[in-house]
Amino acid sequence: MSRRAALAVAAAAFAVVATANSGGYRFGVSDQAYYEPAVAKGVDPTLFPRDSALLDVQSRFLGSVHLLAGLSRATGAALPSLFLVTYLATMAGLFAASVVLARRLGLSWWAVAAFLLLLTLRHRIAKTGANSLEGYMHPRMIAFVCGVAAAAAAARARASWAAAWTIAAAFMHPTTGVWFAVMFASGIAAARPAWRRALVAGGGVAAIVAGWMLTLGPLAGRLRIMDADWLAVLADKDYVFPAAWPAYAWLLNLAYPVILLLVYRQRRARGITAPGEQAIVAGLLALVGLFLISVPLTAAHVALAVQLQINRVFWLTDFLATLYVAWWLIDRAPHARRRIAIVGLIAALAIGRGAYVLRVEADRTLVQASLPDTTWTEVLAWLRTQPASWLVLADPGHAWKYGVSVRVGAHRDAFLELGKDSSMAMYDRDVAMRVKERSAALDNFDGLEAAGVRALAARFGIDVLVDRRTRVLALPVLHQNADFVVYDLR
Repeated sequence: MSRRAALAVAAAAFAVVATANSGGYRFGVSDQAYYEPAVAKGVDPTLFPRDSALLDVQSRFLGSVHLLAGLSRATGAALPSLFLVTYLATMAGLFAASVVLARRLGLSWWAVAAFLLLLTLRHRIAKTGANSLEGYMHPRMIAFVCGVAAAAAAARARASWAAAWTIAAAFMHPTTGVWFAVMFASGIAAARPAWRRALVAGGGVAAIVAGWMLTLGPLAGRLRIMDADWLAVLADKDYVFPAAWPAYAWLLNLAYPVILLLVYRQRRARGITAPGEQAIVAGLLALVGLFLISVPLTAAHVALAVQLQINRVFWLTDFLATLYVAWWLIDRAPHARRRIAIVGLIAALAIGRGAYVLRVEADRTLVQASLPDTTWTEVLAWLRTQPASWLVLADPGHAWKYGVSVRVGAHRDAFLELGKDSSMAMYDRDVAMRVKERSAALDNFDGLEAAGVRALAARFGIDVLVDRRTRVLALPVLHQNADFVVYDLR
């Protein structure tokens, strides 16, 4: 088998094992409760007339949303198919960029294999709200792949390619791209004194642009202090306030720079570091320093510091620490039998864990490319055939209770979807006050009677209520199935 064919087979195996460890590929779940409607609105601007303010809080900054919407319009591809293809391309890109980076840092093919297998072990980065992998299409993952490609270019000291990939990352997901930009700029400044003057000049221009954005531009008002009402809506987002982290989160996340320093020093002592490796490591340490600087700012509830979620820089340190662990296990003291044994053990762990997560913990198929066929999604499909102006009231926790949000399944405005709406509230106080008001109005959703539902409809302009059939309300019925009923509130 040729090397190219072997890499293709390895890429397919990587995607399968990583997807299994992520609980299988799923369409329309988790963060896609935001991204899918945002892309759908880009395809059809008539959708979500009342939820546009909530969706636009982020989508106006995300080039990935506009790119995916443009691809759907140009090709006619339905979003489930487009998202699956994008996910597969992301996994292929992560495989390729990781291999190139590892090889440019001098890892043997055995160490590369160990690194890739370790990458498949999806895990949560402690108290950051981010996972090392996602089992669905996510612009943040696309941006991360671009960032890894930039690191591969930086390892060979190819600054122009590193800059290009970093710009691509920022286009796909701005905050992820910013972390890579800061990493490369600070790393190069530390490792290449001759470049410092140019970097200072570039930093000055960036500071002027940032100043304009924060005062007169699209980020105006982001330096305000979040008040108690705003913070109350974010009560379940404790990960954005590191000052309140438990000790284990600090220990885990601050272990990353220790690992990076120890392994880098070993590699430098052996004279095997790559030309741009010092810049990469220095840049990651600078990101950790930036995080530490941000802690008092988030503790003071400065809106921009909270919204940037600087704690997610530990996702980047986790990635390189994984690469360094693979080198330490395999190449630090190379021995043929030892290499085979270690890679075999990691492979068994990755495959076994993936099978357990997929079949036992999640109990899913490997790929769910469209919405599942349930009584809930049947109701949502019916709602999709109704006027786009309808505002739908459902259990505020419907997305996690029934698996799919109203916005994803019905492409209709939802009165409240607690998990995602409170996340969007982080970026805009007006959205936060909307969430607070609507959450208070639904404080006793299960106890609502017909009169209370009608009062809500009159107050907020709600068109229909979707409820379980276990509760019968004296309201006109538009549609029903074995589990759910749609009441007319017009």
